[in-house]
Amino acid sequence: METNDKILEVAKLTIKEEANAVQNLVNYLDNDFVEAVKQIYSSKGRLVITGIGKSAIIANKIVATLNSTGTPSMFMHAADAIHGDLGMIRPNDIVLCISKSGSTPEIKILIPLIKRGGNTIIAMVSETKSYLAEQSDLVLKATVSKEACPNNLAPTSSTTAQLALGDALAVCLLDLRGFGQEDFAKYHPGGALGKKMYMKVSDLSLKENPPRVAANTSINQTILEISQKRVGATAVISDEEQLLGIVTDGDLRRMLEKYPDFSTLTAIDIMTKNPKTISDSALAISAFNLMEDNKIMQLVVTRNDKYIGIIHMHDILREGIV
Repeated sequence: METNDKILEVAKLTIKEEANAVQNLVNYLDNDFVEAVKQIYSSKGRLVITGIGKSAIIANKIVATLNSTGTPSMFMHAADAIHGDLGMIRPNDIVLCISKSGSTPEIKILIPLIKRGGNTIIAMVSETKSYLAEQSDLVLKATVSKEACPNNLAPTSSTTAQLALGDALAVCLLDLRGFGQEDFAKYHPGGALGKKMYMKVSDLSLKENPPRVAANTSINQTILEISQKRVGATAVISDEEQLLGIVTDGDLRRMLEKYPDFSTLTAIDIMTKNPKTISDSALAISAFNLMEDNKIMQLVVTRNDKYIGIIHMHDILREGIV
């Protein structure tokens, strides 16, 4: 049985081997890579990515990354392609074929069929003297000297290199497209990531009949307003509809500590002046960060400097944004 030290030694060596393989890819980036990026960017079709075995799994991941960053892509398994799936390739599509050896039987059958259709073929291959490399229009060199596997057999360094090269391709295309946060949100509407990008304060804040009291409202009525609206605070509004301040649960606790008798007090006597505010058009994650930075639980929501509601920390946490 392996000792703990031996297990850690093998794990570290594996990571170092794969890290070196990725680092060495920098030396293989050339004009073919640049031309591949340009052709994919200007293409009127899709990028069809194919492969077999572990390379097919990497191809699927690269497809997902490209689609999510604005480059229409699809996966075609090399074995299925020669049994009917070849029909998914359209005349304007570019085909990226991923293979370490570039000489598997399926690849040798597939490439002539794609060439017959006149589609541009880009190879991502480790063996640059292989059949695939020689038959392709452009070659992306995912060259590795050895696998991290001690037997130099299991695809490890080679698939990591393919993955990294695919990411480099996607990021270059993303950069050319000027793909920004709003674009990213459009393609990632689900989950915390999407919500961070598109959910606004207006989506979460209490806007209909928001908590509000006048400056001369009694403490009892102020407490009732806070209790009924369930956001732990109420805005204090002047007769001219101007925001004067906010009364929070914390303000009420401080009042109890300071005043043994509060029967004559009003909202203006205990409110926090100049409360933190945020526009209803701001992102909800910005509201969260503002609350975190100031160690508060609520923010007054405004539109054109007018009070329209309150957003609570719990509203944001409930949505799973953070």
